[in-house]
Amino acid sequence: MKYLIRESQYRKLMEPKVLHIPSIDVFGDWESLQKYLERRGNHPYSIGGDLDLSGTPIKSLGNLISVEGDLNLYDTPIRSLENLKSVGGFLYLDSTPIESLGNLTSVGGDLDLCFTSLSEKYTEKEIRQMVDVGGEIYLL
Repeated sequence: MKYLIRESQYRKLMEPKVLHIPSIDVFGDWESLQKYLERRGNHPYSIGGDLDLSGTPIKSLGNLISVEGDLNLYDTPIRSLENLKSVGGFLYLDSTPIESLGNLTSVGGDLDLCFTSLSEKYTEKEIRQMVDVGGEIYLL
């Protein structure tokens, strides 16, 4: 038996499914979440609520595409946001060696880039042309 589908339906079938994690608290910590995602095939995923990774040795967000609340990466060794597209609340990148905002298109709250190379490389206007920021942008 054959089925006829439109190209748009085919594309929708072929899109990777996004796994929604209601809260990192379900797993206890970041490492446990990463082990779970690895067992599930490292699909794109989103996190509801806030994600605080400040002061941790995290170097990659992997296939994380969105955080519904705040994302705190203060004082981590992260260099790129890679696949991350949106943060619903504040995004703290203060005191990181961040070099690229990756695929980031929107931040619902403030964007803190203090003490980063991006704060020296771009003006507030240039950042707003790259990312839709709902709040303030902090540069130093």
